Amino acid sequence: MTDTNTKVPYIPGDAPFSGEQRLWLGGFLAGLHSRLAAGGGAAAATPATAAAEVKHLDILFGTQTGNAETVAEDAATLARTRGFTPRLAEMDDVSMEQLAAMQNVIIVVSTYGEGEMPDNAHQFWGALSASTAPRLEALNYGVLALGDTSYDEFCQAGKLVDTRLEQLGAKRLAARVDCDVDFEDAAEAWIAATIPDAGSIAAAVPVADATPKAEKSGWGRKNPYLATTLDNRVVSGADSAKEIRHIAFDLGDSGMTYEAGDALCVMPVNNPTLVQGWLDRLSAGADTDIGGRALGDLLTTGLEIMTPSRDLIRAIEPLAHNDELSHVVGNGDKEALDAYLWGKDALDLLNLAPDLALDPAEVVNWLKPLQHRAYSISSSPKAHPGEVHLTVAAVRWMHDNRAHGGVCSTFLADHMPAGEQTGIFMSPNKSFRVPEDDSVPMIMVGPGTGIAPFRAFLEERRERGANGANWLFFGDQHRASDFIYEDEISAFSASGLLSRLDLAFSRDQAEKVYVQHRMAENGKDLFAQLEEGGYFYVCGDATRMARDVDDALHQIVATHGGLSQDGAVAYVNALKRDKRYVRDVY
Repeated sequence: MTDTNTKVPYIPGDAPFSGEQRLWLGGFLAGLHSRLAAGGGAAAATPATAAAEVKHLDILFGTQTGNAETVAEDAATLARTRGFTPRLAEMDDVSMEQLAAMQNVIIVVSTYGEGEMPDNAHQFWGALSASTAPRLEALNYGVLALGDTSYDEFCQAGKLVDTRLEQLGAKRLAARVDCDVDFEDAAEAWIAATIPDAGSIAAAVPVADATPKAEKSGWGRKNPYLATTLDNRVVSGADSAKEIRHIAFDLGDSGMTYEAGDALCVMPVNNPTLVQGWLDRLSAGADTDIGGRALGDLLTTGLEIMTPSRDLIRAIEPLAHNDELSHVVGNGDKEALDAYLWGKDALDLLNLAPDLALDPAEVVNWLKPLQHRAYSISSSPKAHPGEVHLTVAAVRWMHDNRAHGGVCSTFLADHMPAGEQTGIFMSPNKSFRVPEDDSVPMIMVGPGTGIAPFRAFLEERRERGANGANWLFFGDQHRASDFIYEDEISAFSASGLLSRLDLAFSRDQAEKVYVQHRMAENGKDLFAQLEEGGYFYVCGDATRMARDVDDALHQIVATHGGLSQDGAVAYVNALKRDKRYVRDVY
């Protein structure tokens, strides 16, 4: 059996070959394997014939949660049926030398946060956008961008890559397509339309039978599995300012599998009280027909009625006659708009003009489809066969004398006791995995619910009998009420599975202490574990915690590695390239 989804770099990086030589050797080896699989034998597969018969299509992906990788794998599957030997690679695994030697490239890239590149595309983009980037006149390319129209910088990462490749002289195989959160159909259509064009340029010929892609479970956003809740309990203390829950689902006969590090997607149902609030505001009954569907049903399971969409904001602003809203919208100041919207939901915006009559059919067009929510899985399938666990913070607040809540977190907290069912499906995150080598150190930074995947990682290592050191940095506000999974973590420590535990409870002393401070205090030992081949993981808040942890890591490397700031950046970038510094942040 052969694997035609070869991974870039094609030859180990310390081999004495140029980029073009590595690419040629990769093509030769893939062709040789294809001939052997077809029964041609070693003698039949000369370098000349192998190189002539194998036609490559390079498929690069930049992903934060795994969606872009899934699309890239689908593109590779189609490419094999159209005469190509596809080569899959994360964007950061590709140097500019390698890119310049390619002929036909498809890039699938998601946008993370406010217009940022995903973690595994930062270095690629840095090299591509540099003044030293090579000319790419021989390159034919296509960019498929994944994003979310809820954000102002919709698909910005894809737009930047597409424009820069054009600036460097590359030629488009097809126009870029920007996909919203319901990307599947648009992505499939773009891939189908683009790969035939690439085939005609490459003059592709059929290759030998390839290893078929592993069968998917069939469960997804359009067809979620109806799972039964096994457990739903609060794990934060009674005096905690937070409500953190441990939730377990039965995978039943779904056939779904997962690995520690993956995410579980949950299909929520909107809060009935909020739905009634919308019906009251629209002066409409639940059975009002909107395009052949009852309005109450649309508001309950079909539409996003919590987070204000950009279309709703633009539509309501001139109707509301609210000076503050008009000011921030008119100025185009995103930070000012975010500050204004803080704590408000879409119904709050409609209520800015309580006497304004609204047409339900028109308002529905301002809303986006209700989307699944993805949560880091907090269990190892080896430790809990047939189950999947989540660690979820139920988000609740008051605004304008009305209770507000997170769409999915409060749905799970309030409406999914043991025995109830809801739709779920898996979202693999192949970059966020326990090390394959059970002997290497593992350093985990996961405050609050960021501990979720590391509970799974520790269970996984325990079940595998791994002997590598495991070091956890955890924290929250107060130890007495916010040390979730304390009993389990204490047991991990007592058994020796958890080699080291550093805690940072920010409000248990006058001066706030966070996980990055604990890292700095133990910087010498942390750097020593990195030097021993250790893996460094971060999970949790992206806007502040993850950035502070990243800054601390760079400073630790500079201080204890005796490096300049530029040297520390290069060291950390090498960790990222080796997949030894990975993040699951949100």
